[in-house]
Order: sequence, then C-alpha cells, then structure tokens
Amino acid sequence: MGRSPDRHLAPTRPLLSVEIVAGRLPAIRMLVETLARDCGLPAERASDWVTAVNELMANVVRHGGGAGHLRVWADRDLFCEVRDGGPGFAADPYVGRQDRPVPTGEGGMGLWIARQMTDDLKIDSGPSGTVVRIRTHMPRA
Repeated sequence: MGRSPDRHLAPTRPLLSVEIVAGRLPAIRMLVETLARDCGLPAERASDWVTAVNELMANVVRHGGGAGHLRVWADRDLFCEVRDGGPGFAADPYVGRQDRPVPTGEGGMGLWIARQMTDDLKIDSGPSGTVVRIRTHMPRA
C-alpha cells in the first residue's frame, strides 16, 4: 500500500465535488481552471494545477474502473483529491520518483506529471481503490 494521506489533507468544505466519468473530463477541467484562478493562482501555476488534476482524472478513467470522484478545497494551499474503485496498484514507486519514467502502452507518465506540476502528491492504493491527493502552494498576501 502507498503512503497514508496526511490528516491535514482532509477537506471540511470542498470548493468542488464532482463525479468523474470519461465524457465529463473537459467540463470538469474548465471548472478546475476557473477555481484555481479564483483562488489566486497565477496563470502559469493554474495551468500546472489543471494539468495535474487532468492527469489524475484520466488515470481514474483509464486505470481505476472508469469512474471516480474529485474534490477540491483550499486551506492556505489548494488541494485536490481523486478517488476511484479500481483494483489498486503498488504506489510506492510513484510517490517520490524524480526521474522521468519511460512511457509504455499502459501509460506510466500521469502520476509523474501530476507530481512535477504540484508541490505534493500522496497516494493510498489497495484492492478497494485508489486515493490520490495533490497540493499546490497558493500565493501569500
């Protein structure tokens, strides 16, 4: 099993909570981008955030049983959690990986891209599904 999610990453009031299914990814991506900008992320950071969230949603559709759930919240930083009910996977090789993985026919880049585009990534995966949480620092006033 991968790293356990931090207790600090538990949302109290999500800014966005939606079901993930293949046909809704573009619409959800637009909501995520609007939300990131509304939270004060500069354009480049917002683009990185959207890319990371999109990779996580694509993984749900491709590897996690085809559907899942996305939640976004802010608590000094911007957080996103993506859940699926798929078969799970060995998460440890993906958590701290710094070197670029070699893409395969099964994928292999999505979690690495999400980690590169955010400040933190946590994975908890097992036979009942996977939870991936990302965090991006928001600008301080």
